Formats: sequence, C-alpha cells, structure tokens
Amino acid sequence: MTTSIRVRRLVAGAAASGLLAGGAAFGLSGTAAAAPAPTSVATTVVTGDHHDRHDRCEWKKGHWEKKWVKGHWEKKWTHHKTWQQGHHDKHGKWHNGNWDHDHSYKWVYVPGHWDHDWVKGHWSCHHR
Repeated sequence: MTTSIRVRRLVAGAAASGLLAGGAAFGLSGTAAAAPAPTSVATTVVTGDHHDRHDRCEWKKGHWEKKWVKGHWEKKWTHHKTWQQGHHDKHGKWHNGNWDHDHSYKWVYVPGHWDHDWVKGHWSCHHR
C-alpha cells in the first residue's frame, strides 16, 4: 500500500511540475511568438518522500511546561460541619450537642493562574 501512495505522489508531483512548466510556456508564448517551440519539455521529478523530513526532526524529552489557565467555574466537593445543639428528649434525658458532617458539591470560581503540565517526549518535525 505504501508503494502505491509513493507512486501516486510521484505522478502527482510530475503532473504538477508539467502544469507549471506548461503555464509558464503559455504565458511566454504571447511575447515570444516568433520563437521556435521547444523540442523537449524538462520535467522535474520529486525525489523526496516523507523520509527526507527525518533530518529536520528532533527528539524533545519529556518536560514540565508552564501553562496559563484562564479563570473558570469548577464544581468542588465541599465538607460542611454543622453544630447541633444539645437538647432534652421527651423523657427529660439530656443529649449532648454534636457536629454533623455533610458533603456536597458547590460551584466555585477559580481565577486565572499558572499551572505546570507534563509534556511527554515526542518527535518535533517542524519545517526549518
């Protein structure tokens, strides 16, 4: 399958260069009408494929990157402590006060801040 893709790329490159050469010849035909037609048209063949780009690639090691996180709303798990007063029950017995522990979600606004994200190691193949 990769062979057919390479062949298609080669044919497309040759066709594109032929169109460019033909367009240039057409553009010059009006100004040089008396010039004889060329006997052979030079076609440029694209010899490079995607493997030629590896010389422009470099390995970036994994690293911590500083990143700005803009302000946003977050749903946070919150813990509420509520004091329950002591009381006498219907039999006159005293029950001491105690703390009730409740948990719930609450929407809170987190202002913008800098954060550190781990970036995995990867190949960087930017055009130079």
